Amino acid sequence: MKIAISSSGPGLESALDSRFGRAAGFVVYDTDSGVNEYVDNTQNLNAAQGAGIQSAQNVADTGAQVVITGHVGPKAFRALDHAGIKICLATEGCVGDAVQAFNEGSIKPVDGPDKDGHW
Repeated sequence: MKIAISSSGPGLESALDSRFGRAAGFVVYDTDSGVNEYVDNTQNLNAAQGAGIQSAQNVADTGAQVVITGHVGPKAFRALDHAGIKICLATEGCVGDAVQAFNEGSIKPVDGPDKDGHW
């Protein structure tokens, strides 16, 4: 399974980025192989609108089945949900910590957005 984690940098030691749509990028971790790759998201950092939807498309293009992020708004939530991607929330630590917490079952998918749009 592939997990996309909103990240401030390219590796497992990078800090989580609490934003989804305007995250610097996503570390995509394959739980089967242990391999990770970085997907840059800088094109959405300063987008006037649509950052969450475009970021959801970027994540879907990686084949990820789960996203771990700090916060997600309604449009991004709908886009991810429509793509069949589960959303989990984590706000502290590094990317590796989030992967470990997911694997241990201590973070679970949410049923809806936790933020209003344009926060």
